[in-house]
Amino acid sequence: MIEKIRNFFSETKIEMRKVTWPTREELKGSTKIVIIATFVVTIFIGMIDQILTLIIRRLLGW
Repeated sequence: MIEKIRNFFSETKIEMRKVTWPTREELKGSTKIVIIATFVVTIFIGMIDQILTLIIRRLLGW
């Protein structure tokens, strides 16, 4: 069991050397895209929620 754990961490270390890490500018750009996409999806879901709420209230006569 100990040997398997040691082997896992050894292989993980080898794989981590192969990773290409983003530059600070790439990271900033990606972060901006994620924030904007989250904002857009939030507005879209909010609008759908409001429309469905209106439809259900009209159907139920509230």
